[in-house]
Amino acid sequence: MIPGDQNTDPVQRRLGLWDTVSIIVGIVVGVSIFKAPPLIFANVETPWHGLLAWVLGGILALVGALCYAELAATYPRAGGDYVYLSRAYGPAVGFFFAWAQIVAVLTGSICVMAYVFADYAVEFFSASAETGVGFAAAAVVVLTLLNCSGMVAGRTAQNILTVAKVVGLLGVVVSGFFWTGGAPVPLEVRQPISGPGFGLAMVFVLYTYGGWNDAAFVTAEIHDTRRNIPRALLLGIGAIFILYLLINMAYLKSLGFEGLRNSTTPAADVLKLSLGKGASQFVSLLVMISALGAINGMILTGSRLYAAVGAEHQMFSLLGRWHERFGAPVWSCLVQAVMALLLLFAVGTETGRSAIDGGFRAVAVAPPSWDNFSGGFERLIAGIAPVFWFFFLLTGLSLFVLRSKDRHLPRVYKVPAFPIPPILFCGMCLYMLWSAVAYAGTMTLVWILPVVAAVPLYLIGRCHLRRDKTKT
Repeated sequence: MIPGDQNTDPVQRRLGLWDTVSIIVGIVVGVSIFKAPPLIFANVETPWHGLLAWVLGGILALVGALCYAELAATYPRAGGDYVYLSRAYGPAVGFFFAWAQIVAVLTGSICVMAYVFADYAVEFFSASAETGVGFAAAAVVVLTLLNCSGMVAGRTAQNILTVAKVVGLLGVVVSGFFWTGGAPVPLEVRQPISGPGFGLAMVFVLYTYGGWNDAAFVTAEIHDTRRNIPRALLLGIGAIFILYLLINMAYLKSLGFEGLRNSTTPAADVLKLSLGKGASQFVSLLVMISALGAINGMILTGSRLYAAVGAEHQMFSLLGRWHERFGAPVWSCLVQAVMALLLLFAVGTETGRSAIDGGFRAVAVAPPSWDNFSGGFERLIAGIAPVFWFFFLLTGLSLFVLRSKDRHLPRVYKVPAFPIPPILFCGMCLYMLWSAVAYAGTMTLVWILPVVAAVPLYLIGRCHLRRDKTKT
């Protein structure tokens, strides 16, 4: 039997439609909306082109959601991409996907948000910069322990954090439209492009829309999965699209096109016009809440992915154990936290980077160019993006494979206008993969080598499995 083809998870369906929407919104609406808009508008000539980039990004995210909706409704089991990739290409690909998530992609994304939380926590509490790593680690540890206590606690925290961040962002929208007295920005205004152009603007836009696919990891815990997963994906991305468009329009209304392009903290600059000096504190708190919501969502969903792997690979069976009382994959949560903390200190400290350099030299490979990226945030993004888009592309292609391979399975939801949406989705993934590799350069090796290290582990696991079958 192919891994991912059985539903052996001792779980209860405790997630409703709006809980799932909250997870999607909580993960996607992280911190990029506070950083990306100036970079996007700096790479276009007019405000209209910038808004068009956001609209196109929303459409492409919606197209991807349509593809995932069919996959999740057809294979309503925990693990998401792990299930689809295992069925489409065999157990090895599914295993490598899961391994890549725990050593690079998902734990790295948790670290990215933890770094941003730490940066703003230092400012909010007027602490020294040296305490930043401690703040980041504390966020990971506290939210991990919260999720270890069960789905109810993790779900409740996610709902509270998501509502808080949406309310805060709507406050920025209201301030931008009504409290600053700004004049509408004429869409025909043109400014010289200060970056490579519209292509790079789309890279930032698509990154800001990223993360909604993680909801597929908790498929087994959603009520009426076959109906609610497609609904949640479409509702979640629809809400995010509207929110992003409103925020960017508010930025333009308040700051103007040139002002937005030159701003490094657009949300704070908008609020300064209405709140004065208190704006920076409010924005720091809002970013911290947004980062925590994203971290919690990824911890919750990621632990379910590793639990699905542990249920089917004996070598990692510890990850598949669910706590009888708490109803949570406690070991999966804890191992994920340990990996995230290792990444935090490895990439975010001088000692950690020196250790990585030593490892590269030991295998006669040139160390990565750390100085090409500022801080742990950019280093992590540069390294994990190529791996993320590679597997995202494989998942998009799996829709074609599984339509042929499992043509006998009933599909309660089908991608409309097939095959146009999955072709568009795969084209987007291919473009983003190329862009990510070009941007990361040698930093890609920091994450590719640990992923490749899974090869001997997988082979050992398969040999162990064959011996067990021989004995029986």
